[in-house]
Amino acid sequence: MIEALAGNEQSYRRLLTEVGNRLRAYYARRLGPGHAATEDLVQEALLAVHMRRFTYDSERPFTAWLHAIARYKLIDYLRRSRAHRSLPIDDFDDLFAVDASEAAGASHDIGQLLEELPPRPRSFIRAVKIDGRSIAEVSAGSGVSESAVKVAIHRGLKQLAKRLRGTDAS
Repeated sequence: MIEALAGNEQSYRRLLTEVGNRLRAYYARRLGPGHAATEDLVQEALLAVHMRRFTYDSERPFTAWLHAIARYKLIDYLRRSRAHRSLPIDDFDDLFAVDASEAAGASHDIGQLLEELPPRPRSFIRAVKIDGRSIAEVSAGSGVSESAVKVAIHRGLKQLAKRLRGTDAS
């Protein structure tokens, strides 16, 4: 490596060939012989050696520097390959418990806020925004025009927003 850094092209070619052989053995021991990713990892590591050759400190052992590069490339590969594994989640339904406490708390809080509104906007908001009924359904069931339902919902939500921000004096 020292000769290669000094500009000796033959030494650099010989270094890359020998390093490539060592890397193949290194990855084959860790991934298993004939693993499909071995050659890709060798090429990635050789490219890293080439790109980072000027970071090599000649006062330290070359093999330690090379091993660090090879190890990081292997770790990156393992992370990438694990990230792409997928399992059908249908098989794991029984592993997850449903925690309804947060939803129940939120529902209670919304209920308390709605109680602060007058009965008409409160019932319209509950019917449309919480129960999922359409404006037309609510209008037909209450005997009020669709636009009146929309206006009541809008005003009620606006009043709730003011109270939540603390800008409502009532």
